[in-house]
Amino acid sequence: MNPNWELKNCCQHEQVVFLATIGVFTLVILALWRTFLLTPFKLITVFLHEASHAIACKLTCGEVEGIEVHANEGGVTRTRGGIYWLILPAGYLGSSFWGMVLILASTNLLAAKIASGCLILSLLIVLFIAKNWTLRGLCIGFIVFIALVWVLQEMTKVRILRYIILFIGVMNSLFSVYDIYDDLISRRVNSSDAEKFAELCPCPCNGLAWGVIWGMISFVFLCGSIYLGLVILS
Repeated sequence: MNPNWELKNCCQHEQVVFLATIGVFTLVILALWRTFLLTPFKLITVFLHEASHAIACKLTCGEVEGIEVHANEGGVTRTRGGIYWLILPAGYLGSSFWGMVLILASTNLLAAKIASGCLILSLLIVLFIAKNWTLRGLCIGFIVFIALVWVLQEMTKVRILRYIILFIGVMNSLFSVYDIYDDLISRRVNSSDAEKFAELCPCPCNGLAWGVIWGMISFVFLCGSIYLGLVILS
């Protein structure tokens, strides 16, 4: 079957449910943004940010010495070697990319199961190189949480695995865009990835400009995930 890139006859029932669910999740996330209820999901976004740094480091033949995620929603990945100008932007852009992947995975139960398995596997791997107990607790907590949701999906009538993956994807995408704005544009932290990248890059862009560019790319990932999700469901 050829992909329906033009979205003819949109929107059918599954597409409406997809859009409505994203809309509801967005409103819930915005309403609860300052509450402790979203803290675990914010920290999983920080985890994916730091994991993206680590992946970029390994792909460019570097060594990952450790990863930390802190309760204040900060994090750090200690690396040695690799291509630094690829490792630096990988955090923010990688986190946005994983948000898009999770949103798209939620459109199909098999894809959602694969995404859940990959997330559990990545959490298990990071559990053994984590350098602080916040990250270890996050890994253990989400492994148990996702495994429990998977068991409920298979053994009961509680079919929420796709929605959990979608929620994590939407949360990750929104938090990535917000994090770029907060860290790189509004406050301009001098030690931020964008400021370090600006020092390495030969072009005249400063850290603020790179923050805007990365923010636009992250927003494109978010919009692209919604469009591609509608295409998949058409």
